[in-house]
Amino acid sequence: MAVVTGAGSGLGAAIAHRLATDGYTVVLVGRTEATLRQTVQEGPDGADMHPWVGDVSDLAAITAVIDRVAERFGRLDVLVNNAGVAIPGTVDQIDMDSYRTMMSTNVDGVFFASRAALPHLRTARGCIVNVGSVGALRGDWCQAAYNTTKGALTNLTNAMALDHGREIRVNAVHPGVTLSSQFIRDALAEGTSLHPRFVDRVPMGRPGEPAEVAAVVAFLAGSDAGFLNGVHIPVDGGLTASNGQTNLYKIDH
Repeated sequence: MAVVTGAGSGLGAAIAHRLATDGYTVVLVGRTEATLRQTVQEGPDGADMHPWVGDVSDLAAITAVIDRVAERFGRLDVLVNNAGVAIPGTVDQIDMDSYRTMMSTNVDGVFFASRAALPHLRTARGCIVNVGSVGALRGDWCQAAYNTTKGALTNLTNAMALDHGREIRVNAVHPGVTLSSQFIRDALAEGTSLHPRFVDRVPMGRPGEPAEVAAVVAFLAGSDAGFLNGVHIPVDGGLTASNGQTNLYKIDH
């Protein structure tokens, strides 16, 4: 039985669909019931998926959700901390409401949901998979606050892996740019000014698909990853293998 936060769209929806395909009962947690229900409707045939409204940034609210889910379904095996917000801005430019929104969702939300789930995960010998970002491993332009929150998630993953490794596993995936929204698909479409610059930096020459990230989450959640704890897997087409320099030996004729 798995809980996926931020499951109303994008990566969260893809992760929920993949876990359901793999046979999990999946509870989709998010703040908007309509988007959660749409994720359920678009899921695989025969999927056992349940929308559940909850706000990860509210400790009392997410604790109540997790407790009720565990009571209803009898156990909790997997928590996927996927809920996240990305709002661009430099340290001197970003407005404080945006900063607080990202901190409360991307950091508090992971901390609170994990705190709520731990008693149930211990009983099932389950696991947590945190969804970070390549921005947690390397810096991005104009994403100072977002990178800060994802960096915090990275070290929280490490700390929890140490503190709870005798009982549960805690790992993280770090997606690069993924085609998880129409905005990103439009921005990276062939013919746009951004497309050639993006392709030049990513060794595989393309952005990721949500299903490719979901597949790595499913692997970390499953028994084949039974001895992985505190692991960070970039799902980025090789982006973080680079030192950031462009290919000096690629000459276009």
